[in-house]
Amino acid sequence: MLAKTDNASTLTSPETLQDFYNRLKITRPEIPTPSLGLVNDIGHFNVFNRAVVCTNTPSAFSRRDFYKISLIIGNGILHYSDKQIEIRERALLFTNPNVPYAWESTSPTPNGYFCLFTENFIHNRNESLRESLLHKINDNPVVHINAEKEEFIKRIFSKMISEMDGDYVYKYDLLRNYVQLIAHEALKVIPEDKVFKLNNASARLTTQFIELLERQFPIGSTEHVLELRTAHDFAYRLLVHVNHLNHAVKEVTGKTTSHHIAKRITTEAIALLRHTEWNIAQIGYCLGFEYPANFNIFFKRQMGRSPKAFRN
Repeated sequence: MLAKTDNASTLTSPETLQDFYNRLKITRPEIPTPSLGLVNDIGHFNVFNRAVVCTNTPSAFSRRDFYKISLIIGNGILHYSDKQIEIRERALLFTNPNVPYAWESTSPTPNGYFCLFTENFIHNRNESLRESLLHKINDNPVVHINAEKEEFIKRIFSKMISEMDGDYVYKYDLLRNYVQLIAHEALKVIPEDKVFKLNNASARLTTQFIELLERQFPIGSTEHVLELRTAHDFAYRLLVHVNHLNHAVKEVTGKTTSHHIAKRITTEAIALLRHTEWNIAQIGYCLGFEYPANFNIFFKRQMGRSPKAFRN
């Protein structure tokens, strides 16, 4: 059974890098634990063989405070936000700090690779990588691949492991390039109409909007209240006219600015309803609704039922 709870009153705390390495040390004490003292300054990166470090024990349903890219070879079920995605044979899996998830393997033994890294590992160093990952946050995080692409990605992960064991002075720059290569290989597989165009002013403005939207999440406490909730709020922060912002976002994504905002707020509302003990009024207030009735109307419009009915 999956190690997640369907009881909305149970809070699952986000997993930190320290939590990850503490858990790894219990199951694989022979694997050295890196120093995490400089994570806040320069970021963190590491890469692993799933056959060596993973078990078939289902993971807890929670957020992680790091990005993770996995090459899954085998079968399993990803419990991601408010949906379940089945993986058969092989796939690339992209997860991020904003959306809670859990992994449930249905194969006899884990196989493949994964790398994990923090936001500041890529921050201000590789904008196109950050954009390609951010664009997947509210989309399907699973990219199914064929056997040929599996072999190519396996070679990239093998190179990552070799670099981590080496002493090349620029190895982390090279590792960022390997991560970017995997991201681009995934983007090649995604249907073109689902990939943002990154070569014009509308795309750049849309990327800025999406990033600004995502920076507000996750909501970590009842004292954390959304500052930006409307298209006008975002336009003001981005120093553009709201009509210009709306036109750019619609041109690039095919959906309105308000649609993206509402979808992201709904995703956060679902996570908070399922995995915190906060009452509905508190959740609504954190998401920018001064009155519970307004939150109820919004949520029912998005999900077809009230927050209380959804939680129950």
